[in-house]
Amino acid sequence: MFWSKTRKALRARGVMGINQRNGDYILRYNKRSLYPLVDDKLQTKQMALDAGIRVPELYGAIATEQGISTLHRVVETHRDFVIKPAQGAGGDGIMVIADRFEDYFRSASGRIVTTEELEHHISGIISGIYSLGGHRDQALIEYRVRSTELFNRISFEGVPDIRIIVLQGYPVAAMLRLPTRQSQGKANLHQGAIGVGLDLSSGVTLGGTWHNQRIERHPDTANAVAGLTVPDWEECLELAARCYDLTGLGYLGVDLVMDREFGPMMLELNARPGLNIQIAMDDGLLRRCSIIEDHLDSLGNIRRPVAERIAFSKKHFAVAGPVPVSEPDSAVTP
Repeated sequence: MFWSKTRKALRARGVMGINQRNGDYILRYNKRSLYPLVDDKLQTKQMALDAGIRVPELYGAIATEQGISTLHRVVETHRDFVIKPAQGAGGDGIMVIADRFEDYFRSASGRIVTTEELEHHISGIISGIYSLGGHRDQALIEYRVRSTELFNRISFEGVPDIRIIVLQGYPVAAMLRLPTRQSQGKANLHQGAIGVGLDLSSGVTLGGTWHNQRIERHPDTANAVAGLTVPDWEECLELAARCYDLTGLGYLGVDLVMDREFGPMMLELNARPGLNIQIAMDDGLLRRCSIIEDHLDSLGNIRRPVAERIAFSKKHFAVAGPVPVSEPDSAVTP
């Protein structure tokens, strides 16, 4: 009886379940033949560059054990960089180097790292221990995104990212993912990062969830997470909407990062985006997707320009959220 009432309540809120996501959206809108476009970060990056979409600069890629010896040449002109698996998932296998210390490297958490440790980590990536399905992989060495001052106040060590769900080119829902001490600086909800809902119309943060519980402040910085406006929000929405035209995937998650110098960048794409965004948004994906699908049916499934798609989503999914914080020092510090 309890579970029956719970399911009815969730359906009434338009909440999407995992089976419904898999059957009615991923299988329906995403052709399996297109998955390699987003499962391989190197292929995704090149495709984005060809389309004029901003991504973190690639310094080099190492695909063989013999190639590990070239690492010093790849990074010799860079004091900081990121090493990541091309086919990784969930943030696993990512190593962030923030600086150099004589003949050593310093990680984002301040740990001193030797060249041998970097090479050992790359060897593990190549062997496939972080890749989808355990297949052999390659290590990407790329530009380290430097977060904005706004995000630094509501994040611990790592760089926050923005997840936007897109259906047939229409932004559906968005959240900000904030690293914590528990998540070890990674913007991964399953590892302890915070999910913060975003108003699609304005880019204003609505409130946070941590381990599926509502929170008002970041547990490490004590700064409020609601009422802040994401900079360059229009550009974020445009980047997300364009990723549908880029890949042909009808239902996908677009992950963006905000760099203090270059602005919004597309980090990666996900053909199987998770459902936790519904908790962060306090709203159901199914309800929003149904609105878009009804709209597409009325158009005869004619693809509309990016600007029209964004305008539709902003109109129908605007949220009356917290008043934006106007003063840069209004957040409470520990």
